[in-house]
Amino acid sequence: MQITLDVKGMTCGHCKSSVKGALEELNGVTSVEVDLGSGKVDVTYDDALVIVEDMHEAIEDQGYDVVA
Repeated sequence: MQITLDVKGMTCGHCKSSVKGALEELNGVTSVEVDLGSGKVDVTYDDALVIVEDMHEAIEDQGYDVVA
């Protein structure tokens, strides 16, 4: 499965690394691509192992907002 999340508050390379790292730690996430310019985060994942709400929580735990 693949989903694109709209993340607000990312402004720099550290932001990008924080979001990417948090998502990659989730069991079932296989790929994360972050576009700082647009705030879009493309996530490829196994929906048998991880749910979108877990991704939102992981990003919000880093201090960023996910636009539903």
